[in-house]
Amino acid sequence: MHATRKTGRPLAAALSVLALAAGALTAFVGAGQADAASTALAAAPAASSGGVKIAYYDQWSVYGNAFYPKDLDTRGIAGKLDILNYSFENIHPTNLTCFEATKASDSSNESNPNAGDGAGDAFADYQKSFGADISVDGVGDTWNQPIVGNFNQLKKLKAKYPKLRIVASIGGWTYSKYFSDAAATDASRKKLVSSCIDMFIKGNLPVDGGYGGAGTGAGIFDGFDLDWEYPGSPNGHTGNHYSTNDKKNFTALLAEFRSQLDAFGTANNRKMLLTAALPAGQDKIAQIETDKVGQYLDYANIMTYDMHGAWDSTGPTNHQDPTYQSPSDPSTPIAPGTEKYSTDNAIKAWTQGNSAYGIAGGFPASKITMGYPLYYRGWTGVQAGSSHGLYQKATGAAAARSLSATAGIAYYKELTGIVDNASTTFYDAATQSNYFYNGTEFWTGLGDQSIQAKADYAHCHGLGGAMMYSLLDLDTKATLFNKIVNATNGSAAGCSVPTPTATPTTPGTPTPTATPTVSPTGPGTPTPTSGPTGGTCTAPAWDRSAIYVGGNTVSYKGHKWNAKWWTQGEEPGTTGEWGVWQDLGAC
Repeated sequence: MHATRKTGRPLAAALSVLALAAGALTAFVGAGQADAASTALAAAPAASSGGVKIAYYDQWSVYGNAFYPKDLDTRGIAGKLDILNYSFENIHPTNLTCFEATKASDSSNESNPNAGDGAGDAFADYQKSFGADISVDGVGDTWNQPIVGNFNQLKKLKAKYPKLRIVASIGGWTYSKYFSDAAATDASRKKLVSSCIDMFIKGNLPVDGGYGGAGTGAGIFDGFDLDWEYPGSPNGHTGNHYSTNDKKNFTALLAEFRSQLDAFGTANNRKMLLTAALPAGQDKIAQIETDKVGQYLDYANIMTYDMHGAWDSTGPTNHQDPTYQSPSDPSTPIAPGTEKYSTDNAIKAWTQGNSAYGIAGGFPASKITMGYPLYYRGWTGVQAGSSHGLYQKATGAAAARSLSATAGIAYYKELTGIVDNASTTFYDAATQSNYFYNGTEFWTGLGDQSIQAKADYAHCHGLGGAMMYSLLDLDTKATLFNKIVNATNGSAAGCSVPTPTATPTTPGTPTPTATPTVSPTGPGTPTPTSGPTGGTCTAPAWDRSAIYVGGNTVSYKGHKWNAKWWTQGEEPGTTGEWGVWQDLGAC
């Protein structure tokens, strides 16, 4: 779930409905248990390496957190990203178009059905002046510039990092209310998409506060990220509009965005991106045509987090982002099926389907990015029990910190001495998740072992890469970001079942290791079966059906191409420099 607010993410009651589930793999909980996962996992793709890196930069980062676009440069973030999602823009409640306004959302009260109506932050977008000390290029804004604000800083960031792609993210938790209305008819879809392209791609920003005007925002954004939470579901923000027709209308909306973006891209010799933040709970995945939407998207950013949190104020404590479902998990299964929340269940629902929930599956794994939360969820008054606080009762949500400013939520930089301390860090091998416990507070989120486990899962299942929410949560060293990037750029040692133990351990404490059902090191260069090559090309011809991993080379249309990470079916030369294929020149 992606929030649209300046102080944190959505409140607990609403979050309790966002989750992951469905799937076939189940973690061991002890020696001697039957392993239902072995057969399914044996057919999983071989280990691969690399992947796209996508992260969200929140519009409101420039306020209390003083996290500026310049920090994406000085902290070494921009050069390691492929796509930066700028979040969030809103849909006008009556015009059903993209728009700009300087009006705060009422996100302090989750029961307010009109919290995001007409809200936006044009001031942060293109009216806030940046001094030389916080400007990307060290040059301060002047009074007579056509635009200032984040948009101007993002333009400077792109000039410094020409391979970085930036997309405007529309929606989020608070701003998804009118997606259903805007997607309802062919005319309304065309109207919304054309307005978004006009404002954010062509850059025709409304004149406001002495800034804006025709073309003033051109060249900043390379496409859109749609964050509709959620099509066809009553479990979004209070007051969200939804319809039984949302399922087909969401597909049609993506098709309209793809059509108009492609038309603009063709006319301007640019590859335009379309991504979407998509749900991980089966009840919400069931409201999406998983077998149809993949043809329109470059990447699907699956929100594989917020599965559990302190909205259940007295617990039991639980993981917000388990890679696998644990038989020890005390939570209630997601109706109408029997699965509980896990990344594995969610990914398999998207790719393979789940008949219990009416999910068709069929979404290409190579277009899926796994979500990594850069924040933590926590409880207080937690007793140790037999598992260092895991699955134990609590007295309430952990106290709010100064920056995250919401009980039960904290950033890495606010948990110094807990999440970076070996004595308070634990690992649940059944779910392949880290958690943190200091005798009173229990926090769930990323640690070294869980980051590697997630990256291994992505590599072993042929996923497209990693998505991170949100960059403003990082410390000054961008610790979690760098660990995720390094793990994503690396490769899995082998693809195996989860470690067979449910006993959490501190880092460095040995745990039993499961015998892998497969231990591939990655495919060699696939045997070509199709694809034109130049007369002097010696590399194998590109094959649409073959699987390639980082370092594989092919010939296609007289050029030699190098795969930067796992891919299948992505035609060399059609996705630009941001895509998987690196053009090594004519043969």
